[in-house]
Amino acid sequence: MGNIEILAPAGGPDSLVPAVRLGADAVYLGAKQFSARGNAGNFDREALKEAVEYCHIRGVKLYLAVNTLMRDEELSDAMELVEYAASLPVDALIVQDVGFASLVRSAAPGLRLHGSTQMSVHTPLGAQMLYDAGFSRVVLSRELSLAEIREIAASSPIELEVFVHGALCMSVSGQCYFSAALGGRSGNRGLCAQPCRLPFAAPGGTGHDLSLKDCCAIPLLGELTKIGVRSAKIEGRMKRPEYVAAAVSACRIAADGKPVPQKLMDQLEAVFSRSGFTDGYLTGRRGRGMFGIRQKEDVTAATGEILSQLRAAYQEEPARVPLDVAVTVQPDKPVLLKVQDDCRHEAAVEGPIPQIAQKVEVTAQRCRDQLKKMGGTPYYLREYSAQVAPGLALPASALNGLRREALESISRQRAQRDRPAFSRGELPETGGHRTGPLKLRARFPHGDIPDVFRSCDRVYVPLSTPARELQSLQERGFRLAVEIPRGMFGTESQVLRLLEQAKQAGVSHAWAGTLGAVAAAQQAGMKIHGGFGLNLMNTAALEWAEDQGLEDVEVSWELSLKQAARLGGKIPRGLLVYGRMPLMLTRNCPAANGPKGCLACKKPPVLTDRKGIAFPLQCAGGCTEVLNSVPVVLADRKREIQGMDFVVFRFSVENSVESEENFRAFHKGNRPESGYTRGLSDRGVD
Repeated sequence: MGNIEILAPAGGPDSLVPAVRLGADAVYLGAKQFSARGNAGNFDREALKEAVEYCHIRGVKLYLAVNTLMRDEELSDAMELVEYAASLPVDALIVQDVGFASLVRSAAPGLRLHGSTQMSVHTPLGAQMLYDAGFSRVVLSRELSLAEIREIAASSPIELEVFVHGALCMSVSGQCYFSAALGGRSGNRGLCAQPCRLPFAAPGGTGHDLSLKDCCAIPLLGELTKIGVRSAKIEGRMKRPEYVAAAVSACRIAADGKPVPQKLMDQLEAVFSRSGFTDGYLTGRRGRGMFGIRQKEDVTAATGEILSQLRAAYQEEPARVPLDVAVTVQPDKPVLLKVQDDCRHEAAVEGPIPQIAQKVEVTAQRCRDQLKKMGGTPYYLREYSAQVAPGLALPASALNGLRREALESISRQRAQRDRPAFSRGELPETGGHRTGPLKLRARFPHGDIPDVFRSCDRVYVPLSTPARELQSLQERGFRLAVEIPRGMFGTESQVLRLLEQAKQAGVSHAWAGTLGAVAAAQQAGMKIHGGFGLNLMNTAALEWAEDQGLEDVEVSWELSLKQAARLGGKIPRGLLVYGRMPLMLTRNCPAANGPKGCLACKKPPVLTDRKGIAFPLQCAGGCTEVLNSVPVVLADRKREIQGMDFVVFRFSVENSVESEENFRAFHKGNRPESGYTRGLSDRGVD
């Protein structure tokens, strides 16, 4: 396979130079729109063009992150950006939105697609699903262990990209709604306010039990290469150029099989860390030791001297592109200089006719000495040949001019790449979705379900529900679907086994909230109900779900009621009308931060924020959901729910009495009195 690709962040043009000069094989960056780091400097159209040329001249790939969720009215601008990016061309697009991805695949089938980590892919079947959809690469969830990555690598030909350094989100990427719910700033749309870095305390925990240390897996690059990882990704589009310099330098050395100097690792920690680093997910050492915050000493560690040393490392252009040079100096003929690079680009330029030497004659060695002076460019002399007749004179300025002209020609050729064809089609039509009588659905975390819910069109219960209980619930008249956990780290084979058991118990429907869950349900031959975690925000995304054979879907929680009503497409859709929104899905349970670790809680523990507000925690298939402090309640807003085929009651910490009360309140249209939220039904998200 060769060395692993070092993929560096460039939040703006000032970070691009250290990334390239210090050894990145590829960089990723965002445009001014549709970037998951909306607050980074990012690149306007002209800067993006210059960045592509700069990288391609130096043999570095450039991936454009167009990795936010998009509303229908934004898709036109997004596709215009793709058309421009394809004309440059960028080497790949990093995308999250499944609807947008399907439009790009149709318009530019030759443009490589990389599935963003925001797609929450962390299972073999999830990775294979992207490959079958035409993706070239998937950026895996950060929470995977080395053994779990190895399993994915062995099961699918898709390229794997893994984060090896930088910030760790507490939540599985793409499954966090904390910032959106608390302040209307969506992490899925590049505007995360990072509330997780504020104090949230679990019993016996650290006091900051949603804040993880930064990942540092640089010592594991060799192991990652062995198990089949193609690209080692550095997080950090919001960080300073000196951070990029340190991280890229360390990764480059490690990828080349050399020991990373301790001084460089110390500089990397000094320039940015949160109480040090962790490799806990990759090595499987999860728990309290992974948590940390940015303290005063972390900030002051980046001294002027350290920053100056890191800046000095990328002040000069390194020679990284080899050139083969041939010069011909013959009487009565123009001097001829031929240059060829490592990609077989060629330049042939002619100079003046040499004169008869009066004092100093030109020689092959003198030509070589002059032509090899390529300082300030990315080129260096590899092979040299010369045919120089004796007795001739040629000024150094002539050779300098020939060299300059040849290098400019080579650079122009290297900057140009084959452009993928782009054929922009019509966007899906919005609005006009016809609905019948509004159906009701309910989700329970257990099998204690009141009889009143037999009127529901579908009742979701955990996939882990024993077969006898599934049969009993069906005998009582409940139309069941099993809920596949959104977090399936290392448990895909177990999920498939449980799906088969559910089918044998008479349940043929499954709720799937991630791509991996959809893929598992498809393999099991279940009828699939798409969950909120699929983040379906536009009509194209709904059409994607229909193409995948889903029965129906829940639309994104981040749409307002008015925005949801305008969605087009034919697939039945629904939304939440009652329940505590799972704000995070995490593999690192905050309640396990106490001295005794996991307590196998019988009663949901809580996180308490700095204002004393409690957020319940609930285990879900090997992961933990951080629930909102209060439930969404829309019982009195039924008339505003337009264009929906069903609504969902998502019960979590409620007992059977509370569940029934809230169900009846919806039927009566009761206005809630206290302890509730409208969620994002009015405002949506930025």
